[in-house]
Amino acid sequence: MSDKIVLEIKNLSKSFSKNKVLDGINLTVEEGTVCGLMGENGAGKSTMMKCLFGIYAKDEGQISLFGKPVDFRNPKDALENGVAMVHQELQQCLDRTVQDNLFLGRYPTRAGVVDEARMLKESNNLFASLKMNVNPKTIMRTMSVSQRQMVEIAKAVSYGAKLIVLDEPTSSLTEPEVKKLFSIVSDLRKEGVSFVYISHKMDEIFEICDDVAVLRDGKMIFKKKTKDTNMNELIAAMVGRSLDKRFPDVDNNPGDAFLEVRNLNTKYDPVLHDISFTVRKGEIFGLYGLVGAGRSELLEAMFGIRTIASGQLVVGGKKMRFNSSAEAMKHSFALVTEERKLNGMFGKDTIKFNTCITNLDAYKTHGFLDNRKMFDAAKREIETMKTKCVSADELISALSGGNQQKVIIGKWLERSPDIFLMDEPTRGIDVGAKYEIYQLIIRMAKEGKTIIVVSSEMPEILGITNRIAVMSHHRLAGIVNTKETDQEELLRLSAKYL
Repeated sequence: MSDKIVLEIKNLSKSFSKNKVLDGINLTVEEGTVCGLMGENGAGKSTMMKCLFGIYAKDEGQISLFGKPVDFRNPKDALENGVAMVHQELQQCLDRTVQDNLFLGRYPTRAGVVDEARMLKESNNLFASLKMNVNPKTIMRTMSVSQRQMVEIAKAVSYGAKLIVLDEPTSSLTEPEVKKLFSIVSDLRKEGVSFVYISHKMDEIFEICDDVAVLRDGKMIFKKKTKDTNMNELIAAMVGRSLDKRFPDVDNNPGDAFLEVRNLNTKYDPVLHDISFTVRKGEIFGLYGLVGAGRSELLEAMFGIRTIASGQLVVGGKKMRFNSSAEAMKHSFALVTEERKLNGMFGKDTIKFNTCITNLDAYKTHGFLDNRKMFDAAKREIETMKTKCVSADELISALSGGNQQKVIIGKWLERSPDIFLMDEPTRGIDVGAKYEIYQLIIRMAKEGKTIIVVSSEMPEILGITNRIAVMSHHRLAGIVNTKETDQEELLRLSAKYL
């Protein structure tokens, strides 16, 4: 480990209108180290990195790389100067190949024509050096979120970056994939590459980071060596109070069988095979498995947005099969999707619009949408979810990722669904907000709602569920009682080849 300072930020400030998002930030990152950056949603972490990366123009302060002041005009400028950022919300051309995405903006040419052969060779060499098994000719849209995230990390490495910012890099990765990422980070550190690692996952911070810095309300609370702090101190610094435990008491009492999935098979790839299980009224039912096991596909099939070839749903004793999400919604189903920006929200519209979009008929007066009713609904969910925002008329895109997720969950609460399908509901949400989401899930279960939760976080799936179904290779590998299982059994079932 070197004492050479790669990144130095001095007195960095940034405001949006009258809202001061960053207030006199100071931070240093040494060569070959990983600096963890933590804070609640809206604390200013992503804004701080966007100022570094040239996405936002800073109002005050100085940023230096290897002792030289820099002021990048745009992300391309940052990349060409050895600074790369892997965003939590991936910005990729999904209908192009992996190698096209790797070389966007810098296609190699030969006699004025794009040199496809060179692209393929360099892509294969890159993935081989990182020990990744990726076909450069694969269309991005056909890949899972986690696979696309690994491609984005490889792209950062391909620029020869000396400083890589990872924004919630493991939010959609499974345990084995997280280990793979940490192995890549460890190898690159030995070559002198430095990292800023933005995460809400405490365990990861202590495992991979040399230092940890905490932001709260736009101010740097502290920076310490990870070995000199602990989880309780970090939580107290982030939220301004201590949290006695990571998960609330799961004290719901599930009732009779309410939702049954019978011999469900889907029609198109990836095909689900013969899935059967029963969930009780007021139960929190977890779905675990490796990425690609079919968890999201199962929720989509249940919600009517993936074609079922055979099998059926039985809800309250009635047989059902939905041909659209509208049908599922009419029968009191709700779905929180994994990728909020892709298919969970309207990014160019307001919090009010996004809150009301799934329940428009409820906000009409004499056949016309009533703006006051819509505003009141949005305000109600902002208060319920404790969403940090200026007003209900603020664009949802202006919110942090975690606050966007709160709006998305709030829009479904407006419909009071009986069955809540939640795909990675706390992805990219800070520890304090996660606890609030857990409390909400448990409260809904106690009110008699049936909840199915997909999570890649092992502690989470064990911390908030009554039972857990484990999927492997698009089949059901087993169902276990949460209180009677452990991480080893879940991993063993998830690796089971059926």
